[in-house]
Amino acid sequence: LVPGGKGANQAYAIGKLGGQVEMIGAVGNDMYGAALKENLESVGVGTSGIEVLDGVPTGNAFISVDRNGENSITVVPGANAKLTRAMIDRHLDLIDACDIVVMQLEIPLDVVTYVKDLARARGKHILLDPAPAQAGLTKEFFEGFDIVKPNETELQCLVGQELHTKEELAAGARTLLEQGMEAVLVTLGGDGVLLVTKQTCEAFPAKKVKAVDTTAAGDSFTAAFVVACSKGASYPEAIRLGSEVAAVVVTRKGAQTSIPTL
Repeated sequence: LVPGGKGANQAYAIGKLGGQVEMIGAVGNDMYGAALKENLESVGVGTSGIEVLDGVPTGNAFISVDRNGENSITVVPGANAKLTRAMIDRHLDLIDACDIVVMQLEIPLDVVTYVKDLARARGKHILLDPAPAQAGLTKEFFEGFDIVKPNETELQCLVGQELHTKEELAAGARTLLEQGMEAVLVTLGGDGVLLVTKQTCEAFPAKKVKAVDTTAAGDSFTAAFVVACSKGASYPEAIRLGSEVAAVVVTRKGAQTSIPTL
């Protein structure tokens, strides 16, 4: 049993890397929910925005890892699916106080859209990690995010095309850019990262390591990226830090257990 969840992994990693972070979410009133909150608090993550719900289990993910360290994940959403706009409204102070809002798709889409609109109105920088990826998301859904960070599999799902080469992946990212965001970051595992904006397409190599378990590598990349951005780093500088952190994560087993300090 290892603490995880995309949003929780990202919040935990931001905290462990020295960022100041609060999480809004939901867990069940059970041993798993208590363990998740306690683990977040152990690295300084603020948990006042995590509500504990009776009668619904804490979300779980069952992860199988192959001999090459690649993972396959079955998710049981539990309390994650019960996050509502009313819960967001109760924690608007956390959105008001932040510089960057980071979201994922393990909560209801209408809540993601609601938070995006609130954050835009407040002038916040907004990053979406579109996982688990969903096909058929509209232009209106994507409009207003500053950065979208899919991996190569998620990008294919989002644009509804098979993309094999870096050129095809870059073209797919440009298709996403047309939906109105500032930049698309495509994480490619051992093949590095693509940064695609309206002005440029730049490839960043990955550090070569022996992968043991890729779980939480993308989440840790996202966390390191936003920590760097919060300190004034450029996107290329932030990508390089994200790649360094992810390179450590894949050499260790587990989700939050694999995340390093700065």
